[in-house]
Amino acid sequence: MFDILMYLFENYIHSDVEVMVDHEELTSELTRAGFRHDEISKALSWLEGLADLQDSDRHPYLISSDAISTRVFTAEESKRLDAECRGFLMFLESIQVLDMETREMVIDRVMELDIECIDLEDLKWVVLMVLFNVPGREGAYSQMEDLVFEVNEGFLH
Repeated sequence: MFDILMYLFENYIHSDVEVMVDHEELTSELTRAGFRHDEISKALSWLEGLADLQDSDRHPYLISSDAISTRVFTAEESKRLDAECRGFLMFLESIQVLDMETREMVIDRVMELDIECIDLEDLKWVVLMVLFNVPGREGAYSQMEDLVFEVNEGFLH
């Protein structure tokens, strides 16, 4: 499923190509690209879930809470997001790429992936997908894009 999400993101969203809204046509294209129907269905459902997160009435946990509160990860979240990934999410909040709402959106989408333990590189792509879909977060998206495509030039001393 994650491969399909990456394919869609790279070929439609990230490349500024107009996104097809016809599920049948999109499913046919993904099938021709070699993806299985069950995985295509899961990926499209994942994307619908991402779009659905914009409705705070249906997801009241996305409404801002106290700015000094601390996020405690559940056992299931800790299993899916290792210490490196959880630390990276905290880092993104500290540099204001993520706020509490977008952090929760990222965690929500990670938990819906059919991956037992997500690695840091895949988490970065999930963050990009979430930020791309949140109106008003263009600056954060750009900052995250720089982090994803960052290439170390030279040696650190």
